Amino acid sequence: MSSRLVVVHHSPTATVRTLTDAVIAGANDDAITGVEVVVREALEASADDVLTADGVLLGTTANFGYMSGALKHFFDTIFLEAGGALSDDGSASGAGGGSKVPWGLWVHGRYDTTGAVRSVESIVQALPWRQAAEVLSVVGDVGDDETSAAYELGGTLAALVSD
Repeated sequence: MSSRLVVVHHSPTATVRTLTDAVIAGANDDAITGVEVVVREALEASADDVLTADGVLLGTTANFGYMSGALKHFFDTIFLEAGGALSDDGSASGAGGGSKVPWGLWVHGRYDTTGAVRSVESIVQALPWRQAAEVLSVVGDVGDDETSAAYELGGTLAALVSD
């Protein structure tokens, strides 16, 4: 049985799609075996997708200092069912026990990605996941260096969950 890496993304522009395609290609690198790569648009991904995943890769645009609405909808939809923990005041709190599914993130923004990265990290820290790779934050145009980094991110997460 192979491991399962789920890629959940919102890629509304050609620029972001370039990064997404590179992440997916890296996750499917021929040198990595025993990994089923499942790709889901953020608005179509479900709790079942992440509950059956051995690793999760997230991709989003930076919109007005926040993650995309589509990725936020994904988190709103799956959070509690996927083991998310809330504190007494309703804010996300550190997730309790359970397995720690490795996750990675890529974010693209025209001018800044800080708020988008922070918003994803604040939610993910309350899920039973562990950050397994440095966040790939890309501002402006996407060139060969950014595409290579995206490929590496996909390959890193796939290698971590491979059989």
